[in-house]
Amino acid sequence: MNTRRTAETQVIDLGLIDYTAAWNYQTELFNGNLAIKKANRDRPEDDQLLTKNYLLFCEHPPVITLGKSGDESNLLANEQQLKELGASFVATNRGGDITFHGPGQWVVYPIFDLENFFTDISRYMRSLEEAVIRTLEPYGIRGSRIEGLTGVWITEGNPRKICALGVKSSRWVTMHGLALNVNVDLHFFDYIVPCGIKDKEVTSMMKEKGHEFSMTEIKQQLKANIASIFQLKLIE
Repeated sequence: MNTRRTAETQVIDLGLIDYTAAWNYQTELFNGNLAIKKANRDRPEDDQLLTKNYLLFCEHPPVITLGKSGDESNLLANEQQLKELGASFVATNRGGDITFHGPGQWVVYPIFDLENFFTDISRYMRSLEEAVIRTLEPYGIRGSRIEGLTGVWITEGNPRKICALGVKSSRWVTMHGLALNVNVDLHFFDYIVPCGIKDKEVTSMMKEKGHEFSMTEIKQQLKANIASIFQLKLIE
């Protein structure tokens, strides 16, 4: 099998979008690729349809999301408190536990057919982490991994997470992705046990360096680093 059939990837900026609306849009693209792969079962090898790769960027209004293996007891706010915070709660089908999304955080959803790249979910996750680590480096922020945990961490002092990851895959097609804290309001994380980990903190680029960052600039850096690592040909 040719595992580099196409690296062409459409970049889509969804702007500030409701979490459920973005989830539904991802699902349409995800299911479209699954349908193509299903159709290919009945087609000769030299007449296979090509799946499509997408890279979605967005921000969400305040929302707490719980992964399919998450523990709802890690949500520390009740319905009334969420209403007062102006935040919603969504149980989703990604991996991982509980996290928060809000303005000032880049959420990136790669809808990739990994058969176009490599069929290894662990390598995929580490590649997304690497893109974030490279994005942070020019700003004097040293991102790291912690063995046994997903995401990107700042490990000087008490370890604190700056980027969360949670994905879903089926037949090597991916959805969901990463959330990089740039200028996001971190007080929302006080109402959850982030990722179900009680002894570690959450941080942002702004908290680490003491000033706001250009969301546009960080997006461009993150996009370029994802493209480099996956050897993508971006279509915008």
